[in-house]
Amino acid sequence: MNVVEVLIEGGKASPGPPVGPALGPLGVNIKEVVESINGLTKDYAGMEVPVKITVDAGKVDITVGVPPTAALIKKEIGIEKAKTDSSADYTGDISIEQIKEIAKKKKEGMLATSLKKAIKEIIGTCGSMRVRVEGKDAKEIQKDIEEGKYDEVIT
Repeated sequence: MNVVEVLIEGGKASPGPPVGPALGPLGVNIKEVVESINGLTKDYAGMEVPVKITVDAGKVDITVGVPPTAALIKKEIGIEKAKTDSSADYTGDISIEQIKEIAKKKKEGMLATSLKKAIKEIIGTCGSMRVRVEGKDAKEIQKDIEEGKYDEVIT
């Protein structure tokens, strides 16, 4: 069994590096594998996606990971680059609903034990990216969540 792990821009895998050279010696149909990867990653267009390709006795299994939280936040609010300087202005604003969707995508890879905790973890990332949540600073919104002000939306 051979395992190839690569980072690929969603929907843009090609027979060239990094996929082709890694799969060439394994005797699989590279074109078919590339088409499968592109189909599985098309929803993540413009984002780097971790892809794991397992080849066992000629059988190919493709597992697609979830992009980093920061990449999902940037896509959700439509920005190219986040600001990390704490004296800088905010780079955008995101809703609790949008964060909830990101949390659902990321839940498996997170340490959080509940959706509420996963949402708070993502809001922490928003804070370091200088992104407001519901028009408020990340620390302020986390306090509101702790106090139960968003329980209706979160559950």
